[in-house]
Amino acid sequence: MTLQEYFSTQPRGAISRMATQLGVSRTWLSLITNGHASASPIMCAMIERLTKGKVKRKVIRPDIFE
Repeated sequence: MTLQEYFSTQPRGAISRMATQLGVSRTWLSLITNGHASASPIMCAMIERLTKGKVKRKVIRPDIFE
């Protein structure tokens, strides 16, 4: 599942809540979600944890995680 697919199943405000938990802006997380920016390896692991494994780090950054 991609981040975009994940957020489409979540209630309104989910991007803002996750951005706060990650310590980044909503805009930055939106850029990552839409493929216009890259998440760091640490952020990928945090996203995987926050989504309870629904979004795998290797989906966010296949260039790093295989």
